[in-house]
Amino acid sequence: MKRGAALLAAGALALAGAVGHSAAHAPAGVSDAAVMEGLPRALSEYGFFADLPAQEPAARVVGYSLNTPLWSDGADKLRFVYVPEGAELEPGGEGLLRFPVGSAIVKTFAFGEGEARRLIETRVLLHRADGWLALPYLWNDDQTDARLALAGGRLPITTPEGETISYRVPNKNQCKTCHSKDGAVIPIGPKARNLSAEWLAGMERRDMLTTMPAVHDTLPEWSARGSEDTAALARAYLDVNCAHCHQPGGAASNSGLDLRWEQDEAHAIGIGKPPVAAGRGAGGLLVSIAPGDPDASILAYRMQSAEPGIAMPELGKETVDHAGVAIVRRWISEMPSQ
Repeated sequence: MKRGAALLAAGALALAGAVGHSAAHAPAGVSDAAVMEGLPRALSEYGFFADLPAQEPAARVVGYSLNTPLWSDGADKLRFVYVPEGAELEPGGEGLLRFPVGSAIVKTFAFGEGEARRLIETRVLLHRADGWLALPYLWNDDQTDARLALAGGRLPITTPEGETISYRVPNKNQCKTCHSKDGAVIPIGPKARNLSAEWLAGMERRDMLTTMPAVHDTLPEWSARGSEDTAALARAYLDVNCAHCHQPGGAASNSGLDLRWEQDEAHAIGIGKPPVAAGRGAGGLLVSIAPGDPDASILAYRMQSAEPGIAMPELGKETVDHAGVAIVRRWISEMPSQ
């Protein structure tokens, strides 16, 4: 997104049009007790930000961006990780980083520019002794704080494309759905292969990462998609936007689709694969991906729909990501027909 470069370079944000310093500020440092215990009612209780409305991170809270980001109705996303004093991230399996107990992942969603810019929600993932906990927070009208919204919510939003939508803030269980694998809540965004080498090296220099992960196959830069390989872009897009459910152990594992970046078996990613259960979501089409023919591909059909019961992903979007659809359709079109 637009501010990703600033996050990467500085590990902090200086947001144009942010609420002034007269607004409520967060505590001076992160409250490890809030991260580890209870259900804090306000985002400010964590102390993740030295200036909460401006999203200026506190000590040991570091901003990051993703090579290929998850798309959510065109929202701008401000991403941060917190690692407690004396602890470090470690390289992990399947491209993930291992977060120590007591760490947190924080993501704020915003729409608009300048004076019209609004912070909408902040989602936090807290790594506690018994596993990860996902909690949603909804920003108030004054843009001074965000309150815990266990039941989620709906509010009108105008997207960057000018579409007025009923934006969905997920409830606690919906957060768990997308972040679930084999019944356990896990992070899905900050995989080493989707982070820049510069950011990882910076975390190592800060003594917040034990050692640089061995990453041999990084996801492409979505912002530079005009010069990137179509197949790599499409596979990265599906990995980030779909594979958290469509993988073994994921919420949609019964579909038989495995859309992870590392999966290289053609049938597993949907090429020539009939749907497990034919329904109106299949649109009368016969296979997930029909090589050379995106119009005959269930995958493209569902991606380019915003209709409930047909649209994919089911959660996290009310509109169609036309750029993502275009890349996936081009990828399918370029496949040799069978």
